[in-house]
Amino acid sequence: MPLLIRGARVLTLGEQPWPRRGHAIGDLSALDNADVLIHNDRIASIGSDLSAPADATVLEAQGRVLMPAFVDCHTHLCWAGSRIDEWQQRLAGRTYQEIHAAGGGIMSTVRAVRDASREALTTSLLERLARILRSGTTTIEIKSGYGLSTRDELAMLAAIRDAAAQWPGSITPTALLGHAKDPDTPDFVRRTIDHTLPAVSAEHPGIAIDAFCEKGAWSLEETILLFEAARELGHPLRVHADQFTSLGMTPAAIRLGARSVDHLEASTDADLHALAQSTTFGVMLPCCGFHVDNRYARAKAFLDAAGLLAIATNANPGSAPSGSMPMTIALAVRALGLTPTEAIGAATANPAALLGFTDRGVIAPGKRADLILLCHRDERALAYEFGADPVDVVVCGGALVRS
Repeated sequence: MPLLIRGARVLTLGEQPWPRRGHAIGDLSALDNADVLIHNDRIASIGSDLSAPADATVLEAQGRVLMPAFVDCHTHLCWAGSRIDEWQQRLAGRTYQEIHAAGGGIMSTVRAVRDASREALTTSLLERLARILRSGTTTIEIKSGYGLSTRDELAMLAAIRDAAAQWPGSITPTALLGHAKDPDTPDFVRRTIDHTLPAVSAEHPGIAIDAFCEKGAWSLEETILLFEAARELGHPLRVHADQFTSLGMTPAAIRLGARSVDHLEASTDADLHALAQSTTFGVMLPCCGFHVDNRYARAKAFLDAAGLLAIATNANPGSAPSGSMPMTIALAVRALGLTPTEAIGAATANPAALLGFTDRGVIAPGKRADLILLCHRDERALAYEFGADPVDVVVCGGALVRS
């Protein structure tokens, strides 16, 4: 059934190709009092006083902001168990890294995931996806990484695939094979490269391979070994780097042609500038700084140097227990140095390009109709408010999934 959204302030994000570098991500190309007509899963036309087909549903926007739905390009949304006790330990003064070194942190989630069935992982993931869909996210990346064995990584990726088949939005899986190291597995790094990587490659050809390069996790040398093997098998690369310490992974990722370097809280000036001058995205995760240690990446400096920026929730049970892109936008403005319009561009069209989608993240004829209608008539209110629910209507693939 056609859908006509009438009388909205439409953030089209313009005709200039995406992704965009530097501060150009803040050009949202707004149209006041515009109509958007949707047929099936596509945007059919944009204009003033559009005629509604006889069988159309008509939604009166009354001047509220209509914009592309959110694209969350970095999450660990598939997990089991709880880390709330560890959070209380951090409130009492223990650091994230101390808990991880004592066998908690990522390894506690690994144990819970290994104890869970594929069906249980899928069910809990679908529950989380239902919540984030209502908050306006219709395209999402979800990583494995809590399995740390061939069997359990494949089970996680199967659960993500099962959930993708049942969710109306779009899910991009990532194989986070270099996450923590299992202390009970001898020569874990070699086993991951020689056994887990080929098995994942056979079942999921072309999937992005990710790693956490950090003290206490994968070293620079180990991460490069994994990535060189993954490239030989035809896999794109993404990497967690510079969260707590700068180990040299950012320039290595640029050299290896990685799609993105994510975190960047501890990046040096030289590495941040080099990343900005490359074709590799910088993905910044302000919810992590908010929850863990009040350390944030420097988005303004990255944009000043013409970098390719995206922001994401990093939704996970340990360092960022939030799937809210509105909260991510609010934090990005307060802590990363973005303007409200830059944060919107970094949460929609740029991450869509990072994930390889050319049919969303903007509002234009022929594009996929993944849209949100805000409660507000001023898009800056999306960043100005925090802790509330700014989304009135969600359209996913042309269908009203929240109205």
